[in-house]
Amino acid sequence: MTTRVERSFRGISERLAVRYLTNLGGERVADDTVSGDDWTATLSSETVDIGPSLTLTEITIDFEGEADTLEELIDEFAQKAMRAGG
Repeated sequence: MTTRVERSFRGISERLAVRYLTNLGGERVADDTVSGDDWTATLSSETVDIGPSLTLTEITIDFEGEADTLEELIDEFAQKAMRAGG
């Protein structure tokens, strides 16, 4: 059964998010999509205000795949994103 999970990360660029996903076993298959053996991640980004004069890039990733696979993938991605400042 395919599961879909949406997660947002702040403070990293879309380019860096794609790099992290490819380092986790994926391959970029479109400008906004990275696919692994049994998962797919579709990315979008926007600039968000976090105060009166500060903005950050927020990356939203729609992960699709088996629940067990996604749990591990999202955890590993989140650790990389946290180290980057997101």
